[in-house]
Amino acid sequence: MKAVRIHEFGGPEVLRYEDVPDPKPRKDQVLVRVKACALNHLDIWVRKGLPGVNLPHILGSDVAGEVVETGEYVTGFQPGQRVLLAPMSFCNRCSYCTSGRHNQCPEFTVLGNRVDGGNCELIAVPAVNVIPIPQSLDFNQAASVPLVFLTAWHMLVGRAGIRPGQTVLVLGAGSGVGIAAIQIAKLFHARVITTAGDEKKLDKARALGADHGINHYQQKISDEVRKITNKEGVDIVVEHVGAATWEESVKSLKPAGTLVTCGATTGPNVGLELRFVYSRQLSLLGSYMGSMGELYEVLAHVFAGRLKPIVDRTFPLKDIRAAHEYMENSQMFGKIVLNL
Repeated sequence: MKAVRIHEFGGPEVLRYEDVPDPKPRKDQVLVRVKACALNHLDIWVRKGLPGVNLPHILGSDVAGEVVETGEYVTGFQPGQRVLLAPMSFCNRCSYCTSGRHNQCPEFTVLGNRVDGGNCELIAVPAVNVIPIPQSLDFNQAASVPLVFLTAWHMLVGRAGIRPGQTVLVLGAGSGVGIAAIQIAKLFHARVITTAGDEKKLDKARALGADHGINHYQQKISDEVRKITNKEGVDIVVEHVGAATWEESVKSLKPAGTLVTCGATTGPNVGLELRFVYSRQLSLLGSYMGSMGELYEVLAHVFAGRLKPIVDRTFPLKDIRAAHEYMENSQMFGKIVLNL
């Protein structure tokens, strides 16, 4: 089969479109023909070098395609069936997995990180990871859903415990997590303030339901939040930008507010004024992906049309270098998808 692999860490030039042996599914696995695979910032981080990645390596976390064949122990799937893949790998036997906390499993990793991902024509995965999709979703849309919608759902629902009527600040309106978080917050009848680097992205965010937009290149986030909320601040900040926005995110919280973070796109090292944290009784929460149960919860809303994936642009798999360069320029609003 054709696949894109990295044999060394580095820039887009290390991505090699090449022939590799077809995967052979185990008895408990399903072989899927990949039709679409969406990019995430994780692809860039792994390409540049992360611990635990064995080379050569296939990137790609978000996969949609068709069932080719199933292992002897697998039932319930038919050849040609349209599916997406849960973007994670876990042991499915430890106390965390068996109690539904898959993202706390000692062996947990994201597909395309410490295990090979979907930048290839065929992929074999455990049957538990394979989820049928409705005809209402095309492959590009389906591939745009799993990682970011699961991440945003776990952040807002699983970790921050969002409630109707709250005010939520979503950083990075044009990102996959930002697009998902805006919609999930509106699903809970929250008021949403979001940020982006240009007015076109803010207009698109408002079309998704955001009530207010802040241009972070022209406005100071915490000052604008105070104006919008009549100096009160927000209940929840959805943070995934990292060092560049951390201080503004913390300052935007109301007393007893919650900041939940899932990433550090602009850098992982941030400052923290502890007296500010304890005197205002703030909650700072980490969030990493989510559980299979949470994935099914958010997918129910996607399949019903209440939450909508946004595709920015597609590239053929052979043009993956251009896709990575496009992502690193941060011009997208929505997901970048590779087609096979």
